[in-house]
Amino acid sequence: MHYILFEPNDVRFSGLENFKAIFTDNNIVRILLNSLLWVVLTVGLQFVLGFVLAQALNTKFKGKNIYQSVVFLPWAVSAFLIGMIFKWMFSEQNGLINYLLIKLGIVEKGISFLALPGISIFPIIIAMVWYGVPFFGIMLLAALQSVPKDIYESADIDGAGRWTKLFYVTIPFIKSTIILTVLLRVIWVFNSADLIYIMTNGGPANTSHNLSSYIFNQISYTTDFGQASALGVIMLIILIIYTLIFLRATKYDDAGDF
Repeated sequence: MHYILFEPNDVRFSGLENFKAIFTDNNIVRILLNSLLWVVLTVGLQFVLGFVLAQALNTKFKGKNIYQSVVFLPWAVSAFLIGMIFKWMFSEQNGLINYLLIKLGIVEKGISFLALPGISIFPIIIAMVWYGVPFFGIMLLAALQSVPKDIYESADIDGAGRWTKLFYVTIPFIKSTIILTVLLRVIWVFNSADLIYIMTNGGPANTSHNLSSYIFNQISYTTDFGQASALGVIMLIILIIYTLIFLRATKYDDAGDF
């Protein structure tokens, strides 16, 4: 559809014009690459850190309940507040990161992390990683606590070491949880745009946009709802293809068979 908010008398079916406009857009390649980088780094780091966190919390130690409530706190904080905190932390003028870099003698003056093309997306990824680690921590901790103790006892009797038990006992037993959490988190992160808007608004020059935030950009600045809808269809197709390939590659139907 050709549907631009400020052209109410020119609403019509436009065939594939919106898709042609998208694939001739000079920004689309960067947007797609940003989306790939955004998802892979964010979900990858969230999973690794969340798994380490879950393993640490799956042991008994003094003050465990207090520590557990603190490390899960980011999951209860709004994305808007997280975005504002990290925007301040990476600020060139009075940000904590630049203050520490200057004090340590690493740089002589502040770096404009959020205004450098090719760099501005990484502070957002760091914020998103911090925000999402508790999700994996909570889900994986619940899965780890469901692993029967006698399996570990049998592994100890057989002389299995820490890494052997991890890769041949723990991970196979919680494989279904790992697959589902990664699947859902990729979809959520791929569709996430709030931190990008709060921290950089997609700048400079669209270099920190992902596909989701670029759709909002099309609606907000060009009011081209037709092209934004076409981008939404592309997002849907990408997620469907990803889901089918991911579930087949991970053999989800066989997960949990120990």
